[in-house]
Amino acid sequence: MTFPAPLGAGGSLVSLPAHRLFAPVPTLRARVGAPLTPSPLVQLQVALLQPLVADGLPLLLLLQVLPLLGAAVVFAFQERSTAVVAGKVFALLELLLCIVVASRIKPESATLQLAERFVPLGYHVAVDGISLVFLLVAALLTFLMTLYGMSRGMISPGRLFAVLLVAEAGLVGMLVTLNIAWFAAFSALELWAVTYLLRRWASSRAETQALARFVQYQAFGWALFVGGCLVLGWSHADATGGRWSFDLFDLAGTVPAGKFQTAAFYLLFYGLAVRTPLFPLHGWLPNMAQHGLIAVGPALMVGVKVGIYGMLRFVLPLTPAAVEYWQPYVVGFAMAGVFFTAALAFQQSNLRRLLAFAVVSHTSLLIIGLFSLHESGIQGAVLLAANFGLAVTGMWFIVGFVFRRTGTTELHELSGLFERIPFLAIAFLIFGLAIVGMPGTPGFDAAHLVLEASIDRFGALSTVATALGNVAAAGFLLWAFQKAFLSQAKAGAHDVDKTLIMEYLVCGVALSALLAIGFFTEPWLYLTETASQAAAARFER
Repeated sequence: MTFPAPLGAGGSLVSLPAHRLFAPVPTLRARVGAPLTPSPLVQLQVALLQPLVADGLPLLLLLQVLPLLGAAVVFAFQERSTAVVAGKVFALLELLLCIVVASRIKPESATLQLAERFVPLGYHVAVDGISLVFLLVAALLTFLMTLYGMSRGMISPGRLFAVLLVAEAGLVGMLVTLNIAWFAAFSALELWAVTYLLRRWASSRAETQALARFVQYQAFGWALFVGGCLVLGWSHADATGGRWSFDLFDLAGTVPAGKFQTAAFYLLFYGLAVRTPLFPLHGWLPNMAQHGLIAVGPALMVGVKVGIYGMLRFVLPLTPAAVEYWQPYVVGFAMAGVFFTAALAFQQSNLRRLLAFAVVSHTSLLIIGLFSLHESGIQGAVLLAANFGLAVTGMWFIVGFVFRRTGTTELHELSGLFERIPFLAIAFLIFGLAIVGMPGTPGFDAAHLVLEASIDRFGALSTVATALGNVAAAGFLLWAFQKAFLSQAKAGAHDVDKTLIMEYLVCGVALSALLAIGFFTEPWLYLTETASQAAAARFER
């Protein structure tokens, strides 16, 4: 389904009017050879909506190009100090540009805004309030990772920053594109960057094995997702007489029926579940967390929940019947994952692996909110993703700082750290409590929204069970905090340096952002409310 657009001569890149995806429009069940045209209601909506990009400036294109430009500049400077400064500057500029984009949209509109399109390449991008939450988190975490790399004294910081900016370009591309094939391409770019980081800093047999498992899982997940893309593209070609398209709006008008939709759902969902990661497809994360690049790799993969975003942007609108049919099974696995991975976390003796299982346990809560197919659940899942990204990345940063001082993350070898690094200990505690929904953090309101939707959709018993799983998560995080920071220092314990200025800055910025969103949640609820309503409208009961 192609919407009328003011394309420039020769198919040049232009700004498009904002347009709707989740608006309740009639489903087009076209047969082979039947012409596909938007309904009169859709034509009227598109005609009335006005471009939202001021002066025709392609802000979303700039968002994607700026990190790549920064990567090229940083790589050109090699390992000189200028490369480090340039990496930080470009990461900061990307964050500021995301803030500019956020200031240009109208959150009360259910449309995808600031749209840009270049037809010959299938380039089509736009954002809404939900996209902006993920974009702001991605940009902030990338900037913090540039600061973290300096505080850890990473080898080859110039090369690290260049690859980090490439990974950010992949993340941003996935968060703005409306073409599912482009989403897969940007995903491959980000996975390449993360794989390079893990391989570049691998120095032992265990690290090499962790990298191999990571590549196997991610390659398999990516192949599944690409298979789902091909099913959708083939369905569109079958309905339009051979014209292939992977554009979201085209595909929404030719949703496959029956077993083909089920196949598309399976492939897309499981492809995204691998990288989210969702129980039981989480096998790559514990080893990568323990033996990989201690914070940068995990932060790139799970700090920004692009798997959740991909399900919301593509899986829900393009396979609606399959989503509703398989909803109970998905939620059932998610509820089981909350408890199973929490139990595994209690058995861990390594702090990195414990955090990895915490990631999987709380990701299950996001899935429950998303697949409630309820306005409150979707909004809560989005805010939980932001809360989770900031909190778990902050915890991984602190584990990295501890490892730099002690050379270990084994819980039985860590003790008495609070006396030497009290700020990092308090930050670790706050990040941990944020994950389980402490009042004053975004997780409090977000978890409330998810549980509210769960009660409405699945009943009180399932909701209580999920809440108890969250309590178990609080238990193992507090247990880890007590073991590493509050237990009495052992004889012959590691000599621990005091907190550095850069460490204060990294954790301070992350804490400030987390608490600012937590105490002033209303603007974020306003930003995501209308988009969440639009996403849930298709599944109203």
